[in-house]
Amino acid sequence: MLYYLFKYLDETFALPGAGVFEYITFRAAMAVITSLIISLLFGKRWIDFLNRKQVGETIRDLGLEGQLEKQGTPTMGGLIILAAILIPALLFAKLDNIYIQLMLFTTVWLGAIGFLDDYIKVFKKNKAGLPGKIKIVAQVVAGLIVGLVMYYNPAVVVREKQKAGAEIYRTLEEKGPSSAFSFEEHRSTKTTIPFFKNNEFDYAVLLKWMGDGYEKWAFLVFIPIVIFIIVAVSNGANLTDGMDGLATGTSAIIGVTLGILAWVSGNIIFANYLNIMYLPDVGELTIFIAAFVGATVAFLWFNTYPAQVFMGDTGSLALGGVIAVFAIIIRKELLIPILCGIFLAESISVILQVSYFKYTKKKFGEGKRIFLMAPLHHHYQKKGYPEPKIVMRFLIVGIMLSVLTIITLKLR
Repeated sequence: MLYYLFKYLDETFALPGAGVFEYITFRAAMAVITSLIISLLFGKRWIDFLNRKQVGETIRDLGLEGQLEKQGTPTMGGLIILAAILIPALLFAKLDNIYIQLMLFTTVWLGAIGFLDDYIKVFKKNKAGLPGKIKIVAQVVAGLIVGLVMYYNPAVVVREKQKAGAEIYRTLEEKGPSSAFSFEEHRSTKTTIPFFKNNEFDYAVLLKWMGDGYEKWAFLVFIPIVIFIIVAVSNGANLTDGMDGLATGTSAIIGVTLGILAWVSGNIIFANYLNIMYLPDVGELTIFIAAFVGATVAFLWFNTYPAQVFMGDTGSLALGGVIAVFAIIIRKELLIPILCGIFLAESISVILQVSYFKYTKKKFGEGKRIFLMAPLHHHYQKKGYPEPKIVMRFLIVGIMLSVLTIITLKLR
């Protein structure tokens, strides 16, 4: 909103300094600052309100060290994160940008589903919360809407690189970096595939067996993949939210990395230098992800061990969904197994644990386990590691994975 206000003031009254709002870097910085302020001011008041209402987490005794001490800790703190993301995004981003609209929708939709789940658990005293099938359906709906918009909306375009490398560098010297890309912007189902020299992959190729004209059926592959990624990452973040600061800190690290990837993908000079796909208008997402990082970092103020508040599904479902949709928009979703390696490990540990238990119970009459407990962070807790040490080591691994994600831009 402020972008349009200051643009009007600049164009109509030539207000000194108003033109600074044209710069993405300035608006991203303002988004971070605003997000931090909102979280720190609103967060303390919200926690006090939850304490007065006795909106505390009900802890099931699983025999974990320090677990029962968390009994009664306020939950639904994800509302702090949502407010700290949405308000700066609405203030500083271009709201007519289709990518910003998708991110706002994802945040509100999945945040609302998580809030409903927490509300049922806390206020209705139903520990089961929202039925799992309903949550999955809601995530599928989010994925379906995002997939349809990404595939059919005319504003979602790419500008591809020219093929002849020698011509690119010669043209760059004569006409500038924009000449390294074709000027025709068109819709595409291409994405970035890591570790390959020509690192672009078109989902439509999976339907090449259909013969001529197979490209027009690409939505049959693209949309289901989008749905799967959103459901998987959203639930992965939800499973990771089991220790103080773990999901929040991991999400902050991922957010910084996604911000870098969005910046270079939306800047024609950097996109040309790195030889990656140039995505017009995607640089605007830097403002949104700046608010995301600010919100998650500020929430750590209250969520680090021992936590004053838990984010609940209100926060975890939204964080995972935002990360997934953001990666899809900037065509880096195939980097998710690396970038979101913590989420992936947590999810796989649960899948393996449940599958192996069911298999051994059916075959031997007694269920056996691979891990002492799942998700993975509880396995290490069962082994006697203190919670802060587990969280810090997971975050260190998350930083390493983020660095690896960034260097895949040149490591081919």
